[in-house]
Amino acid sequence: MVHVNITAGLVALSAALVSGAAYAQTEITWWHAMGAELGEKLESIAQGFNESQSEFKVVPAFKGTYPETLTAAIAAFRANQQPAIVQVFEVGTGTMMAAKGAVYPVYKLMADKGEPWDPSGFLQPVVGYYSDTDGNILSMPFNSSTPIMYYNKDVFAKAGLDPETPPKTWAELEQMSRKIMESGAAKCGFTSGWITWVQTENLSAIHDQPYGTLENGFGGLGTEFTFNGPVQVKHWDSLKKWSDEGLFAYGGPVGANDAPPKFYSQECAIYMNSSASRAGVIRNAEGFEVGFAPLPYHDDVIAEPKNSIIGGATLWVLNGHSDAVYQGVAKFFTYLSKPEVQADWHQFTGYLPITYAAYELGKSQGYYEANPGSEIAIQQITRGTPSANSKGLRFGNLTQARDAIDAEFEAMLAGSKTAQQALDAAVERGNQILRDFEAANE
Repeated sequence: MVHVNITAGLVALSAALVSGAAYAQTEITWWHAMGAELGEKLESIAQGFNESQSEFKVVPAFKGTYPETLTAAIAAFRANQQPAIVQVFEVGTGTMMAAKGAVYPVYKLMADKGEPWDPSGFLQPVVGYYSDTDGNILSMPFNSSTPIMYYNKDVFAKAGLDPETPPKTWAELEQMSRKIMESGAAKCGFTSGWITWVQTENLSAIHDQPYGTLENGFGGLGTEFTFNGPVQVKHWDSLKKWSDEGLFAYGGPVGANDAPPKFYSQECAIYMNSSASRAGVIRNAEGFEVGFAPLPYHDDVIAEPKNSIIGGATLWVLNGHSDAVYQGVAKFFTYLSKPEVQADWHQFTGYLPITYAAYELGKSQGYYEANPGSEIAIQQITRGTPSANSKGLRFGNLTQARDAIDAEFEAMLAGSKTAQQALDAAVERGNQILRDFEAANE
């Protein structure tokens, strides 16, 4: 009798182990750089995927800022403890591409695992930034934004300007800023976040000006910066003049974040920054109505401005994991690309929808009609056909180069350098950073 019970127990235990093995989930680690509400939304996307099937479980982990997350991933890879997926900001693209052997390109992953993958379904200016010279998409677009112009409709009305007619050109913006200040409607005309991204990188793209050689770095590590041309110098000269006159209020270098309060407090009538700032702008703009518009352009330089370029981040897949993990990653990316998932993420955050289907879904839902201005970023980034100068940037250690640009911009504002001298110095410093990167990654 005892013998029978033991046998029965072993059979039951064996069945339980087999059953457990059959239902054991393959875990997929996802390191990201999104805190607060964005982090919560990201986790809800992972949860949605986890609940949609039983074979895989995506486990998100917050790793700090974008630079901190990239640094952590590089260190983890060297220690053979890398996550399956890591979120990397757009300026880290060159660094990731140069990390030979570390990356499993997304286009190859999806083909290897038999998941549907149609590059033509993605917004071209978004995937163009993350593609190789043959057009293969290397990382999964996730949170993409582009800079736009926010303006205070109430201040416009007080100054006798039409609150429904924002400036299209820099000449109009200068005229309107003067009228706003002279009328006493606001102390300053405009402010801007991210001088490097908004007033230098995007300025160059919109005016179809090269930022560097070899198609802005897409052509290889031997690229050199060239953003010290006549158009960029003209623009920096204007910013210096407007700063001296009080029309433009400088909001500090990257990370200082002094520009938003100047707009929220109604000190400045116009504010340029990421389209992903939309929710925060609306929330913080108490007591006045916000208008939305494309970035202005110099109409004496270009008649039809080109598309703006993106910020944000993509999801890179790292080598060194099992076949089962990669099968799960591919399925997760298919889920992430679904129109309803993308439309929900886009509408909640203000980031761009990464697919045309998600954009069309938003239209059919009446989202853009109900939320005026929410379509501006999409229209701006998809206008025309991207050129070699407007498809994006691909430079190694671009964050370091941006720091140099910020420092030279401040030297110009302080009067110690002209715009030409400041941009020449920024290019020289940036090119040394590029040569160091090239030497380290040859």
